[in-house]
Amino acid sequence: VLAEACARAGHDIGDATDALSLLQRWDEVEPTLRAVSTRLDELFAAGLQTHPLDRLASPIPRPGKVIAIGRNYAEHARELGNDVPDEPLVFAKYTTSVTGPFDPIPRPGFVTDLDYEAELAVVIGRRGMDITEASAYDHVLGYCCANDVSARTAQMATGQFVRGKSFDGFCPLGPAIVTRDEVADAEQLRIMCRVDGETRQDSSTSLMMFGIATLVAHCSAATTLEPGDIILTGTPPGVAMGRTPPPWLQPGQLCEVEIEGIGRIANEVVAG
Repeated sequence: VLAEACARAGHDIGDATDALSLLQRWDEVEPTLRAVSTRLDELFAAGLQTHPLDRLASPIPRPGKVIAIGRNYAEHARELGNDVPDEPLVFAKYTTSVTGPFDPIPRPGFVTDLDYEAELAVVIGRRGMDITEASAYDHVLGYCCANDVSARTAQMATGQFVRGKSFDGFCPLGPAIVTRDEVADAEQLRIMCRVDGETRQDSSTSLMMFGIATLVAHCSAATTLEPGDIILTGTPPGVAMGRTPPPWLQPGQLCEVEIEGIGRIANEVVAG
């Protein structure tokens, strides 16, 4: 669709037609994409093909890295009985956990404690290592919604979070990347999670203990950040694990994450 839209508008983006190739050439292709975006209504009226929203894939189906931050909201740390960390708590999710904004979340039969975590995802747009906080936003392309789905027993079994956070389908992302210039302040956004319409999390990114610039600098001090990499910035309080009794996600339930100015993702839990 993107290639067709560009062609109809008289532009050529060459072979940069998938998300990662676009991000890797962002400085080059951004003017073209912005020019085409101003003519979308005209192009649709002229017959440009459309697709229903529920067919959207993740904006970046296979990012190079998904870096996750734990306990970045003090009240979330406290609701689980954990200390508030002195520096960002970093773990990873396998990239095969990434799924689309409206795709199902599979719950394997042996998982009885499936949990939700609404998170703001930061999308890296420019490569860098040892990035300073002052220049961190120069490396941020934009943002999307994420759900850091967690199988809690598997997460806590060994002290290493990765397995319980990385089952297939445990990282819905989307619905699209909202570029940084479209968001006045990513650290002043309402963030929510609903399950079957019931609000479970309702907070603000202003309550993150470590802000976006700090996270980019901290992560890049150890690891080169590359276009398409994702940083999940942590979840606010209200997760199932922090409630008594815990309302674990069940097959048939719809789990939604919504972030002000970024959008909404909605994923049905299915028996895996």
